[in-house]
Amino acid sequence: MDFRDSPEEAAFRRRLRIWLADRAGAFPTSGDDYWTRQGEWHQALYAGGFFGLSWPREYGGRALPPVYDVILDEELAIAGAPPRPSLGYLVQGLGRHGGPELRRRFLPGMIAGTERWCQGFSEPGAGSDLASLTTAAVRDGDEYVLDGHKVWTSYSDVADWCLLLARTDPDAPRHKGLSAFVVPMDQPGIEQRPLRMMNGVTNEFGQVLFDGARVPASHMVGVPGEGWALAMTVVGHEREPAELGYSARYGKLVRDLAARTRGTPPAELAWAAVETEMLRLHVRRRLSERLDGVEHGPQGSLDKLLMTWTEQTVGHAALAMGATHDAELLGAYLYSRAQGVMGGTSQIQKNIIAARILGLGA
Repeated sequence: MDFRDSPEEAAFRRRLRIWLADRAGAFPTSGDDYWTRQGEWHQALYAGGFFGLSWPREYGGRALPPVYDVILDEELAIAGAPPRPSLGYLVQGLGRHGGPELRRRFLPGMIAGTERWCQGFSEPGAGSDLASLTTAAVRDGDEYVLDGHKVWTSYSDVADWCLLLARTDPDAPRHKGLSAFVVPMDQPGIEQRPLRMMNGVTNEFGQVLFDGARVPASHMVGVPGEGWALAMTVVGHEREPAELGYSARYGKLVRDLAARTRGTPPAELAWAAVETEMLRLHVRRRLSERLDGVEHGPQGSLDKLLMTWTEQTVGHAALAMGATHDAELLGAYLYSRAQGVMGGTSQIQKNIIAARILGLGA
């Protein structure tokens, strides 16, 4: 495979570098300040022509090949700029399962950043075992009434809308009784409870309690019982490292750690360099497959495991390089511990690989 830029890609990369030269340092890249200004960063990227690159033009995207997203992620990391906001999995979920009216109403604002979104999937008793969720949506005329408890909900305190998974048929098999909704967050019956993370961040995640909140029946995504199919679309894209741009950031942190090294680097750093390069090449293989129209399905669990191993290896390298005396490195290490849980635990990914790829236990 030839990973060199085409003339068009090289021109895009140059234009992006010029744009970033004036803006990269103006936005924080971590901590509460990053999350506070993420919406502003999103809108700045979009206004500059650097967000929604591979999404449909009719909804405000630019309909470019996904290689442009990879170029964007690489250049953002090199410039020390914040990453692009992680919305691709929500765009995929709503774009694939939502009807024409929902897509026209919500995708443009989601992509442009004029409306903020969160994802209401995980619950205190239904994290990796998502099909066991208990949040209920009960039909009442032209609306559904919502009661339940979501957790680890990113940006919930600033979101205008929530892509919510709820149980609409308690008598159906647990995978088949779920439906998805676009829920307005500014209404009575919704309580926000922020969660403080061990790296000190207070405004990334939250708990959301629904107590009699309402959503129009017209805001159901797809048909009743289609929630599980939507959830699999969402988590499948959420687990792809190319979708979130992690590969370039891991590589940058490894290079930064190497620049601090005096003498022989610790073994943890050497292995982190190996794993980040493995992930970089894996992302490019996945990109090549996507350009050929290949859908990965359960193979996203392989991607998720590789991404988890790489981030945690890089985190251990940061710890070996003196993270206890450096707040930024310590934050990188602490956040890496969450990678084995968020987006589905590593144990669940291994179960999916065993059952759905290797056919074990059949």
